[in-house]
Amino acid sequence: MTSWQDIFASEFEQDYFKIIQTRINQEYQTHEVYPPRDKIFAAFDLCPFEKVKVVISGQDCYFNPNQAHGLAFSVNKGMKIPPSLINIYKELKSDLGIEPPTHGCLRAWAKEGVLLLNSALTVRRGEPGSHIEIWKPFTDKIISILNNSEQPIVFILWGTFSRAKKKLINNPKNHLLESAHPSPLSAYNGFFGSKPFSKTNQFLISNKIEPINWMIE
Repeated sequence: MTSWQDIFASEFEQDYFKIIQTRINQEYQTHEVYPPRDKIFAAFDLCPFEKVKVVISGQDCYFNPNQAHGLAFSVNKGMKIPPSLINIYKELKSDLGIEPPTHGCLRAWAKEGVLLLNSALTVRRGEPGSHIEIWKPFTDKIISILNNSEQPIVFILWGTFSRAKKKLINNPKNHLLESAHPSPLSAYNGFFGSKPFSKTNQFLISNKIEPINWMIE
């Protein structure tokens, strides 16, 4: 059975990833970079390859101190809930009637089989998009590998950077949902009302796959 460990063992040996590694090492040495190094691959740690049912793709990590912890759109408990996540919670309530939790940690979704994957796994403090091009070859490869996995997967692409990856999702057994980013700047341009949570579960159920429990305690 394929695992992230197997995939990473192969990818980390590739020339393109050695370039990524060198550049990211330099970034951590010369700038304030988030998340902490040991959290860069947290999304994969919490959602094993064989358990992935859904991929939620964002742009890059939160770029303010103590926010990013390796899961797209998520922050640790005790941190103020970011505006984009507030809008995600609003859509969750509108779509499924689920009351927003009092914190912004999305680990529960990861453990349900939702890979919370940013287009860039790191970012400089205060510089959104600063590492997008560095990580693009790797996150493109991850999407391509998932596109060809045995189990049908729902790919949820929010925002311009994520939607650019839809060209990699061409396996007809998978399901693609895309919309505007949930940030306050664009949520009213197609994110609100997109019903990604119910549409995801409808697809999973139609493929005899256990739906996601979107409730967060």
